[in-house]
Amino acid sequence: MTPKKPKKTAATVVAMLSDLHLDEVVDLDEMGGANKYDREIAEIRLKRFVEKVIELSNNYIAGVNIEGLCLLLGGDLVSGDVHEELAQTNEGVSGIDTCVYWSSILASCISGLADHFGKVHVSSVVGNHGRQTRKPRMKGRVRDNLDYLLSTMAATHLSKDKRVTWNIPDTADCLVNVYDTKILLTHGDQIRGGGNGVGGLLAPVIRMIQKKRVNQPFDVMAFGHFHQQIISPEQGVFACGSLKGVDEFSRLMNFPDSEPLQAFAVVTPTRGFTFTAPIFVQDKEKEGW
Repeated sequence: MTPKKPKKTAATVVAMLSDLHLDEVVDLDEMGGANKYDREIAEIRLKRFVEKVIELSNNYIAGVNIEGLCLLLGGDLVSGDVHEELAQTNEGVSGIDTCVYWSSILASCISGLADHFGKVHVSSVVGNHGRQTRKPRMKGRVRDNLDYLLSTMAATHLSKDKRVTWNIPDTADCLVNVYDTKILLTHGDQIRGGGNGVGGLLAPVIRMIQKKRVNQPFDVMAFGHFHQQIISPEQGVFACGSLKGVDEFSRLMNFPDSEPLQAFAVVTPTRGFTFTAPIFVQDKEKEGW
């Protein structure tokens, strides 16, 4: 039997870019050769992110008409100086310097995605590393965060580009509608408890999803923070890895090493999340280590 050629349906690509920790330096020697990260490497990985999102869309997806890209910026875009050791070792003189350096680069990446997809909608939330106070704050959480500054600066760079639209709310969470699928974008630092038992990270994540659905119905929660990728849309989970990868902190805490990963999905009007995949952003040869 010859299968019928399926009719093409509409689809939107969802790509998550989270936990970049821009301007943090991860020392190759301190890591025993496991990872290296600095401004140059971060830029290489950002470029690779753009290339891989396009490659996945072109070479791994068939039978759909892709109508555009939904880009989720999940916070911890910058390293920040919330910890003394970061303030001492970051490449940027300050968080403001970091935002000035990276805003045009981030804008260029988004413009490159718009060149391919035609339309890009960017949603952005803040993480915990960009805050300007030692303790997390509830009031003014977003406007006092360097992630907000970087996102708004990138948006300003692209203010005349009609292909790109933005949603940078003053709330910790951001609801993103892709057809009838509701995605709750949050950084993930609100998730507490568990993580060491049989359920691992998934157990406290499921509890947080249940709590958040009480006040804000949604289908899938997209988040980062833990630098671990877990993609399980049927459980409401779309957890992104990090651009930075393993660092000195995670090694000392004896967390399992996680390769630098971002997250990719295709959403359709009838099925919601369908195809999902990791985005591999590391290339040791190009990065020179």
